[in-house]
Amino acid sequence: MIKSIFLSISALLFFQISLAQTQLKLPALVSDNMVLQQSTEISIWGWAEVNNTVKILPSWTQASVSVKVNNSGKWKASLNTPVAGGPYTIALSSGNESIVLKNVMIGEVWLASGQSNMEMPIKGYRSEPINGNNELILNSKNSNIRMFTVARNSSKDPQEDCDGSWKISSPENTLDFSAVGYVFAQKLNRALNVPIGIIHSSWGGTPVEAWTQKSALNSSVSEQEQSTFNYNRSSTKREQDAPSQLFNGMIHPVLDYSIKGVIWYQGESNRNHPEVYQKTFPLMISNWRALWKNDSLPFYYVQIAPYGRYSGEVNSALLRESQLKTLDLLPHVGMAVTLDIGEYQSIHPAEKTKVGERLSYWALAKDYNIQGIGYSGPIYKSHKIDGEKILVSFDHAPMGLSSYEQPLDQFEIAGPDRVFYPGKATILKGGQVAVSAPQVKEPKAVRYGWSNYLKGTLYNTFGLPASSFRTDNWED
Repeated sequence: MIKSIFLSISALLFFQISLAQTQLKLPALVSDNMVLQQSTEISIWGWAEVNNTVKILPSWTQASVSVKVNNSGKWKASLNTPVAGGPYTIALSSGNESIVLKNVMIGEVWLASGQSNMEMPIKGYRSEPINGNNELILNSKNSNIRMFTVARNSSKDPQEDCDGSWKISSPENTLDFSAVGYVFAQKLNRALNVPIGIIHSSWGGTPVEAWTQKSALNSSVSEQEQSTFNYNRSSTKREQDAPSQLFNGMIHPVLDYSIKGVIWYQGESNRNHPEVYQKTFPLMISNWRALWKNDSLPFYYVQIAPYGRYSGEVNSALLRESQLKTLDLLPHVGMAVTLDIGEYQSIHPAEKTKVGERLSYWALAKDYNIQGIGYSGPIYKSHKIDGEKILVSFDHAPMGLSSYEQPLDQFEIAGPDRVFYPGKATILKGGQVAVSAPQVKEPKAVRYGWSNYLKGTLYNTFGLPASSFRTDNWED
């Protein structure tokens, strides 16, 4: 009996001593092989024994940084990074403990997030391939491209850490990389000749509200609007669909990591309420910018692709319209159009290389000042009625428009009766499109790509497709 009590007391004392002597620890994201944002002030953070001092010495400088551990056992230090280069080491010590981070690169860091189309790995999903993936994998040996994939985690409370590790681009690693994230990184690496790091944090089938901080949702989205959220409408009540669950588990742990910008591919899960997405999507962007303390944080997103198995509705067209309108609501945003690469049977288009490329053009043109490249497909600008025709003008078509010898069969035109008929569309030399129909003698409105499934065929001369649009605001 006495021995049993003694053992219990000893175990308790050992537990208490273990709590007091918190080990020097770093979050998963701050680890070997990481890429840090160049030429800026970045954060290094972690945990150690209360009131100890943590000393940090990066190999790119002879000056060390010291920081005090707070009463919760946490610490965070700021370091200034040089221009792109590496590999470097970062030595950390606290008391008798030390850690050396190895093979650290300095370059450009982007967050890639969204749902299944961003999550889709280069190897594809079962029976859903990615075009050209074997060549992507074969030619992927490149120590200057690295990806950290945040493990799925749905949480009711904001988390301080996540699971994952930095992987160096190589055939054995890249088959599991986000295809869109990898192609984006590959294009930046080739154009800039600097290391590129991608923090990949996505989860298939999830809505935008799951990725947004709860306080932002509660302050800006009405109860009636929140009643439309996926989690509130679903009988299955998937935990990961609940508001803020994925923000807490998969975005909050990476907020202290300095990034250049964000690429985003999501929207299908909010298709049933595009009018609410028109508010919640820009809200999420602004929320993330506030938390990263950068109102100009670049944010480039993919307009959802056509998909044939949504029938008897135009919700996808309305969702694409919400994404299109976001271009005018916020600064420093850009949209990659995928109207030409949707698939009837699969919600996961195989042309992920084109998606990654189109996102990269926005970043290369807008953030890295590469002149001369096209970065946006044609965007509806204005229209005028010319007799029995409507003449449509576009932005982002400096050298005019082309259908690349494909039929322009996705235009519709309507008169005062608001009945739309298939339109005959002709590209004019001035970069306009003339649309008419024999049934419409007094045209009032024109639409392009206004359906769930289509193959877009209108492009600018940089080969970038036009977004769907409508000139009316009539109820469907």
